[in-house]
Amino acid sequence: MDFNFKYPFTIALFVFFVAISTISAQEQKVADSLVKIYQKGNIKNAEKLELLRNLSFNEVNNLKLSLRYAEELIALSKLENNYLYLHRGYFQKGNKLRLIGDLNKSLDAFFKSEAAASKAKYSVGQGTAFSAIADVYSVMGNSKNAYLYYDKAIKILRRTDNSIGLASALLNAGDEYFKNKKFDLALRNFKESGKIFKKADYLIGTAYNLGNIGMVYAEQGKDVLAMQYISKAIKILEELKDYYAISDYLTYMSAIYLKQNNMAFALNYAQRSLELAQKYGLKDQISNSNLKLSELYQIAGNPIESFAHYKNHIIYRDSIMNLKSVQQMADIRTNYEVSQKQIEVDLLNQGRKNRQIIAISSSISSGLVFLLAFGMFRRYKFIKKTNVIIEAEKNRSNSLLLNILPEETAHELKQNGKVRAKKFESVSVLFTDFEGFTQYAEKLPPEKLVESVDYYFSKFDTIMEKYDLEKIKTVGDCYMCAGGLPFSTDDHAYKMVQAAFEIASFVKDSKNNNPLNDTRFEIRIGINSGPVVAGVVGTKKFAYDIWGDTVNIASRMESNSEPGKINISENTYELIKDTFNCDYRGEIEVKNRGMMKMYFVNNPTT
Repeated sequence: MDFNFKYPFTIALFVFFVAISTISAQEQKVADSLVKIYQKGNIKNAEKLELLRNLSFNEVNNLKLSLRYAEELIALSKLENNYLYLHRGYFQKGNKLRLIGDLNKSLDAFFKSEAAASKAKYSVGQGTAFSAIADVYSVMGNSKNAYLYYDKAIKILRRTDNSIGLASALLNAGDEYFKNKKFDLALRNFKESGKIFKKADYLIGTAYNLGNIGMVYAEQGKDVLAMQYISKAIKILEELKDYYAISDYLTYMSAIYLKQNNMAFALNYAQRSLELAQKYGLKDQISNSNLKLSELYQIAGNPIESFAHYKNHIIYRDSIMNLKSVQQMADIRTNYEVSQKQIEVDLLNQGRKNRQIIAISSSISSGLVFLLAFGMFRRYKFIKKTNVIIEAEKNRSNSLLLNILPEETAHELKQNGKVRAKKFESVSVLFTDFEGFTQYAEKLPPEKLVESVDYYFSKFDTIMEKYDLEKIKTVGDCYMCAGGLPFSTDDHAYKMVQAAFEIASFVKDSKNNNPLNDTRFEIRIGINSGPVVAGVVGTKKFAYDIWGDTVNIASRMESNSEPGKINISENTYELIKDTFNCDYRGEIEVKNRGMMKMYFVNNPTT
């Protein structure tokens, strides 16, 4: 099992799992001892897979070496068709790439990790992979996608017995809410995950929750509560030697004391944060601590110290973010300030004539520096504005693609330029058709006809989304959808029947209330379950579609249904008979399949 925790303001890796014995993620000596076993080369199959996972996980000093272990694990898992370890290999690869800073490749690895977990029917792996995907989107600044994948992760993990994985996803989602100043939602998530961590006696998770709750209280102006919670978090983290988070929380304590006008304590906490970050080489925290100290010294009236810390903040920030244009602006400002200080010293030691010459030179230099700085600033603003436009267009393109294709399929299409057809052994297919639609269509104006159909199908789409079902297509007044793809599930038949009941109820209410005046339809519904082949057709206008006898039989179930009724095949009946009351209707002949039994679904059993 693999879990990620996001630290406040930054992202860092914290992973936990149980292997042959309990292994600490921060013990490099574990990796060193495992290397000796690896070098002997006398283990094979499952043992070697587990060894490679441990090596990749525990190797913390050399990320490139850890990445090579993950790649070897992936290759071996593919050879042995072991999807569980393929998931773990891609997960470790994603973690290492994220630490290196290659976010796009990290995201790709996590998507592949989730796909492998799905094939292995490993729900915990799917949930943790979705959570990791959300973490990467968060680092990219794409909160919309981060929220989407945190929600997916939490929904899946709630259905498992993996409480730590669920709490971790709730914690990270809460951090995203906090980052976007949605403090009430952040507090809700932190408190729920905190209860789970406390029940499991999971100290590291408890510490993060205490610290994050403290930060929320600080933002809400509840400084006393904020200091209490953050102090508790720091105390636990000191015992666990988790210096990354301690540094962040110390910076936040400094901010709280600054609000209380306690400059001595504010400086003390900020300096402790910087010293800790420097000792352990934590670049993000060095940058943040320097920024806080720069702010404090500026307020205290010490511009020299303030600027020195500000310069260090810029250096470390840009070594992480690689923003060259901003760095150039910082250098210009530094050079200008230094030259001004030097001029002041020279003016004290030279005569009147020299002072006039230096003053004129200083004015000219200042003007040139100002013009250069202004030009760099305009360039930086232009690049930033352009990136915002590009990101918006990219998101719009992704949104349009997701409206056409299932999410996994859309991702595969973007990555490879094509989508391989896949066979799904068990899915449920639903068809609907409006009774007497043709007669109404002949009488209605085109605008009213389209409005009527859109009224129904828009609601059907909402119902599909509610039950995690996939809309396949509409043809005229026929609506087709499927459950159990693109991710295999065990409850697709149950969800499909539930959705069918909502569709039937909505159509019945619409007929009785007649909100569009011209809409007076009855609906027939048919469902069948079985294997299908799914894929994308077309090269310019993509369409996701499914094929097979299962689809044909579902269509026959619909055509042999009755208005307001849900007609299902024997295949579907076997999957839902313990949950719903059904009436046997008899048999119909299906082309190439002979006689098949049909049932009307009445209502859930009590």
